[in-house]
Amino acid sequence: MQRISDALNKLANNVEFRQRYEHLKNEILNNEEIRLFLNENSSRITTEMIEKGLVKLYEFSSQSNNCEKCPSLDGCINMMQGFHPRLVVQGNSIDLHYEPCQRKVINDEKRRHEKLIQSLYVPKDILSASLEDFFRTGSAGGRMEAAEKATTFVEEYSSGKKQKGLYLHGSFGVGKSYLLGALANELADRRISSLIVYVPDFLREIKASIGDNTLNEKIEMTKKAPVLMLDDFGAETMSSWARDEVIGPILQFRMQENLPTFFTSNFDFNGLQNHLTFSQRGEKEEVKAARIMERIKYLAEPLLLTGENRRH
Repeated sequence: MQRISDALNKLANNVEFRQRYEHLKNEILNNEEIRLFLNENSSRITTEMIEKGLVKLYEFSSQSNNCEKCPSLDGCINMMQGFHPRLVVQGNSIDLHYEPCQRKVINDEKRRHEKLIQSLYVPKDILSASLEDFFRTGSAGGRMEAAEKATTFVEEYSSGKKQKGLYLHGSFGVGKSYLLGALANELADRRISSLIVYVPDFLREIKASIGDNTLNEKIEMTKKAPVLMLDDFGAETMSSWARDEVIGPILQFRMQENLPTFFTSNFDFNGLQNHLTFSQRGEKEEVKAARIMERIKYLAEPLLLTGENRRH
């Protein structure tokens, strides 16, 4: 069997091979970024290192740098999707280090952002809300005050610090839920996790969870969210069980642990207390309703939002 070294020597002595090799070598060394790298490190790089490092230099030149040859992150042409090579001098050799490209950095940031905002049964347009867009729709009807208080909350947030949330109340479509989404996004920008819950669907799900052993898990997740936002509180026909065994313990835990909690509702405090007083069976339970209201008042400051219905 022919030895590999003999085969390589034979190739090296082949005129056509040498011509192709020299042509490729010239192309590599004339690459603008490679030339810049060699010039910047001329005191450290020898001719021998260049010869031995041609494979690395070729690998560098054949890939996309700074996403210039890639149509998108999914369309990345590099050996490692989303990573581009950087030339380095490693001891007595030329080497490559792979670093995430700008598109991958942005994509990873987006994914981290999305993971910071958990949601249960919340429309997608709410999850993409921004305070900037909230401001654009006007400043009247308590909107300016609500946006300013939300901004202050984000700027002053500190884990474990006692901070009141907002109880946003008003008629349909004035932007209460949208403001919660905007607040969640502002928090995510600062690496603060939050949970938005659409209360009517959440309570239906909780009831259905009794039989599949996930009831406690869902309640615990809601109890312990760093920032909890309960959307459309009071829209549901609340049973005594949901009020006393689900909502009550969640609010009690959050009150004891100083965990910020936000609410939106069509009811003001008086209207909500009346709503919570009467059970599905028509029983009047004033003391139990008052207990829930005390927890809400401890956790959140009421703020009225008015204006036209922006859903139409």
